Amino acid sequence: MFELHAKIRDKIGRGLHLLRKEGYIPAILYGQKTKNITLKVDKKEFKELYSKTGESELIKLKIMRDLSDKDNKEKDERVVLIHDIQKDPISDEFIHIDFYQVRMDKPITVEIPLVFTGESPAVKTEGGVLVKNIKYVEVEALPLDLPKEIEVDISSLKTFDDNIYIKDIKLPSNVKINADPEEVVASVVPPKEEEEVPEVSEEKIEETEEKKVKSEEEAVEETKSEEKPE
Repeated sequence: MFELHAKIRDKIGRGLHLLRKEGYIPAILYGQKTKNITLKVDKKEFKELYSKTGESELIKLKIMRDLSDKDNKEKDERVVLIHDIQKDPISDEFIHIDFYQVRMDKPITVEIPLVFTGESPAVKTEGGVLVKNIKYVEVEALPLDLPKEIEVDISSLKTFDDNIYIKDIKLPSNVKINADPEEVVASVVPPKEEEEVPEVSEEKIEETEEKKVKSEEEAVEETKSEEKPE
């Protein structure tokens, strides 16, 4: 299980700009029968962790008195999921995190990413385009049974009439997908036909240029006649 260090944040709602400037991300921990705790986590450590876990991997959150003392024995450990993140729309930096403390004996609902594997004959031999209608699915399972990702084999897409449905996704019996079984996950569509660009002959180009020159000459002559004194 991945680990992340956090420290209790004393001040709430004030000084968040300074906190972020110091290299921390403000956060909150909550859950069933859990008292909300305001925290701060090291920005660099969190970015490295998030790139590996996303929002579907269990994390051991170690709440310490001092973030600089990673061996601090007086720490509180919680098993959590990253429930929500907020990013700055301009810098794309993390500005807030919601951690959800899970109960290991109760099923939870989480969105899991789909990973498309294999090779589609309709794409390889027919030049079709793979269409991914769904990139995440909502699943329900005990925390330790949650898959990090779900593989979808696209090798069954042999023609443009073939589809992969929710019901085709193979999962262990202890993991349930909360979606319509008939919903299309992926398909292949025919390639777009390129529009034919009409060929322009040299004679046509010359004719166009001649017309342009003639009209310009006429415009010059007309201007000259207008400028002659009466």
